[in-house]
Amino acid sequence: MSFESHDVERKVYSILKVLKNSQGASGSTVIARGLKELGIKLGERAVRYHLKLMDERGLTQLVRRDGRVITDLGMEELKRALVADKVGFAISRIELLAFQTTFNWNKHTGYIPVNISFLPKDKFNKALQFMKPIFQAGLCVSDLVAVVEGGEYIGETIVPEGKIALATVCSVAVNGALLKAGVPVDSRFGGILQIQNRQCIRFTELIHYAGSSLDPSEVFVRANMTSVAQVAKNGNGEILANFREIPAMCRSITEEVSEKLKEARLGGFYLMGNVSEPVCEISVNLNRIGIILIGGLNPVAAVHEAGIPVENHAMSALIEYRNLVKFDTLIGETNQIWGNINKKSTDISRRKEYSRKELSRTSS
Repeated sequence: MSFESHDVERKVYSILKVLKNSQGASGSTVIARGLKELGIKLGERAVRYHLKLMDERGLTQLVRRDGRVITDLGMEELKRALVADKVGFAISRIELLAFQTTFNWNKHTGYIPVNISFLPKDKFNKALQFMKPIFQAGLCVSDLVAVVEGGEYIGETIVPEGKIALATVCSVAVNGALLKAGVPVDSRFGGILQIQNRQCIRFTELIHYAGSSLDPSEVFVRANMTSVAQVAKNGNGEILANFREIPAMCRSITEEVSEKLKEARLGGFYLMGNVSEPVCEISVNLNRIGIILIGGLNPVAAVHEAGIPVENHAMSALIEYRNLVKFDTLIGETNQIWGNINKKSTDISRRKEYSRKELSRTSS
């Protein structure tokens, strides 16, 4: 493929991404704005040119004057297209969400990154029972969650009918907090951590964020590579975990941030190593400290282990901290709290306004 044709396909792929995330038909003005948020400068005239070609290929469809939607063929193309361009998506997503994290640990306000999992509505209460021991054992970033019913929005995503969305705090919240405190974090791996007698032994599997087009935790859960329920029960098994590095001189600041996050029911720190020393058999660079963070999807991994179908979208949204509730309030009170939880959910226009402002600030 020539450079010119590759560049065209990249623009087509980006337009498809914008249409996929749109709430209905979008015109060239809206699409051009969405492309700008992705870091792609393409004028409205150029967008219209590409849309015409995409209509001919069956990737998009005109449904009203100057308004287009992505077709089923376009969705398939989006899944297959430009794998090389997707490599490094995980690390890019981590860096963006960390920058967009606005959590203030003194006021307990602001946005934090979450994973979103879709579970069958008729099995949700049963799923809660499988997650309960995981939260109780602390095998999570936080015991704060958000729940949204089908047909409602969570982040920028609408929950499918017949499903319930569960938002769990993502370990990237730690990255965001450290970044705000002036600590640069190198996110290296997502992996499977072996636990024996409730002590971490070693990583048995690793995926480097910079070389992956998928979130490692999603991959490991889907591949049935965890035994989180067993770890919660008897202290032996394999859980989701992440490996980060920080400069050695930032240790004291990191410890202070960790304590502040704990006060807000946000944790995630599992182990902090010594300067330049390996952590769980993972080498650490000179004058650096290795940190192991608990995977935010561990509670949902236990649901998957129990045979309940779950669709995970890691690092997929930002949610206002005050919209989260304690997990233990869900047990036995699910029907009673739907109204309160939905009332707490931020409306879609406010989320879009926040997203535009943050991405605009990122671009500048």
